[in-house]
Amino acid sequence: MYLIDRMVEARIEEAERRGDFQDLPGAGKPLNLEDDSMVPEELRTAYRLLRNSGFIPEELRLRKEIREVEDLLATATDQSLKDQHSKRLRLLMDRLGRERGMNPALSADYFEQVCQRLERR
Repeated sequence: MYLIDRMVEARIEEAERRGDFQDLPGAGKPLNLEDDSMVPEELRTAYRLLRNSGFIPEELRLRKEIREVEDLLATATDQSLKDQHSKRLRLLMDRLGRERGMNPALSADYFEQVCQRLERR
């Protein structure tokens, strides 16, 4: 666990001991984690049906896979594995860029920045 994570956890535990989380609005009620206010009203039922069926939009699937490959790249010790993960990451980021309608040159710059960040770890 990172230092910042430990500091945050310690502060949360301290606040719990003080009772800072007692009597908060909505206490004991389930959280509404499915805010669909940004979805047009006529599409909400269809979106809910797709989400409940396990469908996720292509962009979300790609972003999840990108995070997984970034984690693999960050932990890879063998150069051939790093190269393999880098190629996969570039492919996924290109797909995500096309999905979003982005300029491929911009995604290449972003890819380079991600690789540099992961190499520093």
